[in-house]
Amino acid sequence: MTSASVDFAEKVQDGPYDTNPKENLGSESDIEQGAGDIYTTNIVDRELEKRLLWKFDIYILPILSIMYLFNSIDKSNLGNAKTDNMTVDLHFKDNQYNILLSIFYVPLVLTGPPMNMLTKKFGAKFVLPIAMMIFGSMAMISAGATNFGGIVTTRWFLGMAESGFYPGVIFYLTTFYKRNELAGRLSIFYAASEVAGAFTGLIAFGVFQIHSSLHGWQYLFLIEGSLTVFGGILAIIILPKSAATAYFLNEEERALAYHRIAVNSSTVVDSKFSFREAIRVFKQDRLWPIYMIIGFCVGVPLFSVSNFLPQIVARLGFSTVKTNLYTVAPNVVGAFCVVCVAFSSDYFGDRSIHLASTLSITAIGFIVLACVDITKHIGVGYFACFLLCAGGFITSPLLSTWYNNNTPDENQRAVLTPVLVATANAMGLVAANIFTEQSAPRYEMASIICACFGFAGVAVTLSLEFWMKWDNKRRDREQGVVLKAGDVPTSELKEGQKSPGWRWMGGVP
Repeated sequence: MTSASVDFAEKVQDGPYDTNPKENLGSESDIEQGAGDIYTTNIVDRELEKRLLWKFDIYILPILSIMYLFNSIDKSNLGNAKTDNMTVDLHFKDNQYNILLSIFYVPLVLTGPPMNMLTKKFGAKFVLPIAMMIFGSMAMISAGATNFGGIVTTRWFLGMAESGFYPGVIFYLTTFYKRNELAGRLSIFYAASEVAGAFTGLIAFGVFQIHSSLHGWQYLFLIEGSLTVFGGILAIIILPKSAATAYFLNEEERALAYHRIAVNSSTVVDSKFSFREAIRVFKQDRLWPIYMIIGFCVGVPLFSVSNFLPQIVARLGFSTVKTNLYTVAPNVVGAFCVVCVAFSSDYFGDRSIHLASTLSITAIGFIVLACVDITKHIGVGYFACFLLCAGGFITSPLLSTWYNNNTPDENQRAVLTPVLVATANAMGLVAANIFTEQSAPRYEMASIICACFGFAGVAVTLSLEFWMKWDNKRRDREQGVVLKAGDVPTSELKEGQKSPGWRWMGGVP
């Protein structure tokens, strides 16, 4: 055992670190230099922290949720538009609808990392709302498309604007919340994607009954795009730049906000962006390829549900109006499951079992769709839609939380998150090309492929959880202590996984 390990072991034998000491709310230098000397013998001001969290939840989460709501609406409304004969009105041929879905994911994958670097450098307060106004404008312009080439162009630029949005929000939240608070808060934000499916279904239900010179799908793009632009304007006014400078906090709360991130999120709080430091994550982090593989497995069923749920429901034999209306309930149930599962994940300190369980539920839903003729068993088919939404959408925030929990360097998070999100988004290309017109209306092979990806993700997730647990025990044996990830301040993990106090976070405790 190295001398550093001995010193660390002697230090932690007196007790685990406290993450909320009242005495240490002073200067930033005290926090940076002395976070490793905090013990449970200190007095903890829990009431101050509760007030702080309440303010974060009130000022940040609602506006982020609204932003992601419209992000998801603009991204997934093609399915609703297709049910109103958009492809007929724009004279689509063969598999051009699948090409339209696919083209969106190309800029979404390619421009995600540089967009998130801009978010780190210039601040999410400015970059995210501006991106939102751009993709809202692209959605509105889509209403003016008269052919396949026109709408392909708008979807390309919409994909560019949206590419850094989700990873940018994840990174933004990691600068306000501790690691054991992240999944629940991220779920509230992410549940907006489920609500979007219900909301756009309700909008489509009303809009498609309008009879005028414009088609219903054109009204759909205009209404949803204009709401998105308005939301971006509100966001740039409301969002704070950082936790330590938030306009709605007093001095004591700002000090605590800085301290919380220094102890249980980042090695250096609000660090300046360094590209060289950021890309070191691919050399230092041994597990990012495994996270990427899980992202592949998560992405196929996830994007299949988000893009093709209206078409799956349409198999039940309902009219266009009823099809959009019947997508509401599964999405609402899915949003409820997203929040419940995520807060359960935070409470138990587990990411892996929750991820594997929910991915299994979605895979089972696809098996039902593949094996049962749902036109003859409508109730069974509609229940399978609930399974798809209940398990499908929560998998992405759980996986994102898992690798962010194990990446304490802010610069490295700013690069790793968009790269892994981008690779998962690339699976949208797979989803867009397995639900083809030739496989309609049963989509049997597409459902089987989604189920296979889901169960493969379960196997890799459980294997990674087993390895993390084994490696944590190995470190305990070598150092002669028993530690959990939460026992060690992140400010002492500047060497990353080589730090003597490093413990993997996210497996079963």
